Formats: sequence, C-alpha cells, structure tokens
Amino acid sequence: MLDRVLVFALLGQQQQPVPATAVDSNRAAPIARAPFAFADFSWLNGNSRQKTSVLDSKYFTGEFRADVTYIMDFNRPSDHTLSGTSESGRTSEVQVQQLGIGGDIHTAHARGRLMTQFGLYSTMTPRNDASPARGQWNLADAYRYLSEAYGGYHWNALNGINLDAGIFMSYVGLFSYYSFDNWTYQPSYVSSNTPWFFNGVRIQVFLSDKLKLEPWFVNGWQSYGMFNSAPGLGVQLLWRPNGSVSVLGNQYWGQDWLGIPGRTRLHSDNSIQIKYRDVPRSALSKRPSPSPSTLAARAGAESAAMVGGRAARPSISWGSCSTTASGSLVNASP
Repeated sequence: MLDRVLVFALLGQQQQPVPATAVDSNRAAPIARAPFAFADFSWLNGNSRQKTSVLDSKYFTGEFRADVTYIMDFNRPSDHTLSGTSESGRTSEVQVQQLGIGGDIHTAHARGRLMTQFGLYSTMTPRNDASPARGQWNLADAYRYLSEAYGGYHWNALNGINLDAGIFMSYVGLFSYYSFDNWTYQPSYVSSNTPWFFNGVRIQVFLSDKLKLEPWFVNGWQSYGMFNSAPGLGVQLLWRPNGSVSVLGNQYWGQDWLGIPGRTRLHSDNSIQIKYRDVPRSALSKRPSPSPSTLAARAGAESAAMVGGRAARPSISWGSCSTTASGSLVNASP
C-alpha cells in the first residue's frame, strides 16, 4: 500500500505545470537564418542547377564534375585549335574539358573546399597567367590541377562571418568557370577576359540573410603570384531582396602588368538579374530577363606610368554580347 502511494505521489509531481519564469530563463537565443536560403536561386546564371547532393553528410558534401565536349568550328582549323576562348581549346575532337573531384568541409566553425581540374583546364588555365615568370619555383605546375583549394573559419556573428584563404573561383563577372552552371556553354567574349580564379584572402560578412559584403585581398588579376609588389584589392556587394531579383556589384583595383608597376587597373562590374517567369510544369519553366540570362553593365580603366619618357597613349574599346553590355578604357603602349 505504501508503494502505491509513493508511485501516485511521483506521478502527481511530474504532471505539475512548470512556472513561466523557468521556461523564459531556459529559452534558447534565436538562430540567424542561413544567407540566401529563403528562396531557390538555381535559376541565376553562374549558379549550379543542383539543389541537393547525393554525397552529403554532416561534415562533408562531396562533388564530382565531368565536362566532356565535342565542338564544331565552321572555320575548320587544320590543327583543330579553337582560338579566342579560355574554356574550350580543341574542335572536331572528343575532349575531357574538366574532371573535378572534391567537395566542401563544414563543421561548427572550420570550413574549406577542394576541387580538382584535370583535363584541358589544367593546361589552359595556367597558360593565361604570366605571374609565374617572376621569381623562382614554378607556380603554374604547383597549382595546375587545383581549381579551388581553400580553408577558413566561421563566426556566428550578425548573420555569419567567414574568413577564407587559398584559391577561389573569381567573384568578378556573371559567368561561372564551370560551364554546367551557365545558361550557355560558351561564355561571352567579355567574360572570357575577366578572371576565372583568384589566389588570396576573402572575408564574407552576411549583414542579413539577403545582403552580403565581401572584401578581397589577392595576389593579382587571375594570377598565382604577384605581377609586381602590390596586391589586388576588391569588394563585392550582393543583395537579393526576394527570390526573383539579384543585384550585384563587383569592384577591383590592382597593378597587374608584369614588369610595369606604375600601370593600374580599375574594374567595376555591376549587374541585376530578374526572373519574370516561373511555371515549373510548363515547357519553359523559368525565364530571366533579358534573353537568355542577364542584364549587366561593366566598365574598366587602366592608367599607365611614364614609359620611355612619354605617357602611354590612351585608347577606348567597346564590346557586347547577348548577355552583357560592357566597356573598358585602356591605356595602350606608346
């Protein structure tokens, strides 16, 4: 009888309501929302169309990329070389453009990413960088098979702050270095002449889940090393107020002419992408504006120092394509 009384007494104590003051004191602090996770932005040019990963785990998300091409050139070059592009090098042949193996490391604070670039990328990308000619050790061979390789740290401040160092995909422009992520396989001629990668340090400051500020400190304009003695400095501002609008501003300053330390490059790349159609079950499910992907404006300027006692003569050139309107101001050699 005494045992039954003790059991009923314990059950009665468990069912008593907890005071409101105790609940308030143990309430967890609100968690900041993940940046740009409030909508699906896979429609943006340069963003991956993949929404989920089959190689995902708590600490690592694996990634495999295979880009195999057969390109036809109506000019029919005798040696099958494709000129005027930095993404596709051969025509009328089956070629492995890129074979990428890697993924993302993500813990509570430590973070990192690795992606290889076997195939034509491993010879075309280092060839476009003149910085290894300055100083010893062959930087082109050291980084030849690395497309992305960086590590960093994450702070739970504001909506998140990341500090990363290594080799990154370029923040300049609207086209991704990985052709699968673009609306067109072959990027515009202007995009081919903006950096595909940077070697340096970046800080990502997410002021909210819709706004990012990203300063950059790099070795130079698509370079493994420094062309002279000054680093390249840049900043990106990205604002996505809703799932249909993306406003982007990229700025860059650097002295990126090998052996000409007085020549300075200023680059401004600003764009807005708008999605005005989203009908998932129709033949044309999504439609950005304008055709096929973006409305963008670019401007650049380079100023040269005195060369041979005379100032470099300036010249202006303009270029455009189906997705961008762009221009540059360049000081040519005398």
